[in-house]
Formats: sequence, C-alpha cells, structure tokens
Amino acid sequence: MNIAVKNSDVVKGDWKVSMTPDDIYKSPMDIAWTFKYIMSADKVEDLYKRAKQNQWDSDELLPWDTPVDPSKPLINDRSDTYHRMPFFSKLSKSQQETFTAHSTAQLLSQFLHGEQGALMTAACVTHSVPDATAKLYAATQTMDEARHVEVYAKYCDKIAMVYPMSPWLKALIDATLQSDRYEKIMIGMNMIVEGLALGAFNNMYRTTQCELLKKLTFNVMRDESRHVSFGHAYLGPVIAKLPEDEIENLAEFAFGAVSILTGAGTSGTTANPVDPGFMEVLINSNIDPTDFFKGLQEAQDAGITQELPPGQIHSVKDLMMPALARVGLLTPTVRKKYEEAGIPVFDDPRVLQAMEGGHPVAA
Repeated sequence: MNIAVKNSDVVKGDWKVSMTPDDIYKSPMDIAWTFKYIMSADKVEDLYKRAKQNQWDSDELLPWDTPVDPSKPLINDRSDTYHRMPFFSKLSKSQQETFTAHSTAQLLSQFLHGEQGALMTAACVTHSVPDATAKLYAATQTMDEARHVEVYAKYCDKIAMVYPMSPWLKALIDATLQSDRYEKIMIGMNMIVEGLALGAFNNMYRTTQCELLKKLTFNVMRDESRHVSFGHAYLGPVIAKLPEDEIENLAEFAFGAVSILTGAGTSGTTANPVDPGFMEVLINSNIDPTDFFKGLQEAQDAGITQELPPGQIHSVKDLMMPALARVGLLTPTVRKKYEEAGIPVFDDPRVLQAMEGGHPVAA
C-alpha cells in the first residue's frame, strides 16, 4: 500500500490540495514585568506545584521501540465514525486500509501542529501575564507543550506521514496569537484549543490499539487537564473584575473562536470535510471526494453518524462551552449570537470537571 505523502500540490479532477508554507508575522502582545515575587497561595499555585511534580521525560517513559505499522489500523474501527457509513462498506479492502491509515495520520498531524501553536501561545502568556504565579505556571505549560511537540513529531515520524495543518485550526491559533491582550490568548488556547485537544485526546486514548500511542496520549492528557484548569483558575477572578464592555469584548472574541470551529464542522472525532488535508486523504486512498461526501451526508441524514460512540466526548459541548460559561463569557448578548448562528449553548460542567481532576479520562 502506498502511504507516502508528497510535499507538493495534488490535483484530481476539480480538487486541488496545496501544502502551506511557513508563516512569520508580528504580534501586538504587551510584555509585562512584575517585581512582586509572591506566590498566590491559590489554585494557580497548586497547578504550578502539580506541574512541577508531573514533568516527564518521553525518552524514559514511552516505549519508543514499539513497532508501528501504519498499514494496520491504529484505532478501533468500531469506534470510528467513517467506518459506520454504509458507503464505507462498499469500498475495496485496499481503499479501506489506506483511508484508515491516512485519516489517522491526518488527525495525528493536527495534534502535532496544534501543539506547536500551544507552545507559542503559552510562551506569549508567560511574558504578558502580570501575575507572578501565573507567569511561573505558564512557563511550565510552555515546557509541557514543547514535550508534546517532541512526542507527536516522533510518533508521526514512525508512521512516515505528516499532513498539512488544517486551515480552520491555523486560523484559530493565528487569531489567538495576534490578539491584543493576554486574556484573549488564554481564552483562545486554554479554553478553546485545549478543550478541543483534550476531547480529541480522550477519544484517541479510548480507541487506539497502539500501545505506544495509548501511553503517549495518556501522559499528554494529564498535562492538558492542567492547562484547561489554568484558564478557569486564573481568568475567572480576572474577568469578574473587568468593566462590562471589556467582558463583552472578550465574550465576542470567544464567540468568534467557537464559530471558526463549528463552521469547520469539527466534533473532536472527525476531520473537517472541506479540509485540504482531508481531501488529500481521499485522493491518496483513491476515493472520489464527491461520492464520499454524498455517502457522509446520507449517513448523517439516517442518524448513523450523529451520536458519538460510548466513552467518547464532544469537545464543544462537554468542554469548551462549559469552560466559557463558568468564567462569565456567555453573556446575554453573546448567547443571542450563538443562538442566531445555530450553535447550541451547553453549560453543564460535569465532564469538564472530571477531565480536570488529575485523572483526565472521562467516565
């Protein structure tokens, strides 16, 4: 089976896929010194202590000598949305195997690219947040994200496939990095992108059949659970003291970020169907895109792909929206915008709290 992905344009019919070049741009973020070296004696300090205690060395902890064969399913087929489509059963065995390998690689590639984005945003928070304890904690998150980039780069190297970054993911992280205040960076990353990641990691942990990927994912999840907690522990009290117009501005920023995700059709378990990288998956699998999306729509109309498999969670419903609600960013004005955009508002925090509790595998 051919699993190579070429770093060039791919053309098939009316579909064209291009690899995105590196980007460099300036950030308007302020840099904040603080000379009050006093620990806060609150949840942020507790998170900092947990972060120090839970640092891990992937070279020592992970079984990197585990063989990984990308031609064999890395996840349980029964838990994969696409495998439940009637259209999928009509494909040849070779097409099914190639699609499984490449779609998994495309998802893992987003983990890798997203972690680089998290690395940069955590560094931004470190130099821009004015609180001493928050600076120290953000520095531990920066180290966590560096480790995550390392481990996903190593794993993607083992499967010999790295797909381009999804445009909607890059747009979200770029908007976060180019925002003008640290609160927006923490909203975009610690509440929204990390919520997306934590949900996707939970679902990957529950469905992967690869020992290495399972152990890697669990340790990354443990870090990510702290990152999501930081968004609430620090930002909650900060936002509560802001003037109403500034809260509305932050709420509007959060709405824009969530709109990018929901507009992309992401659920934390499936790829965005208009994603150029996903189009490349179909091309590499010799699957006609028009037929695939017709089959996906038929499965959705029949309710086959509407429910997540047992044990999996929905990143927007279970993690992001409750995180925004508990810090006061679902204001009446913005709730109306969610309603007008057809984005359901969920504020039940139980799954979020379970994922943050140091044992980040949802019950």
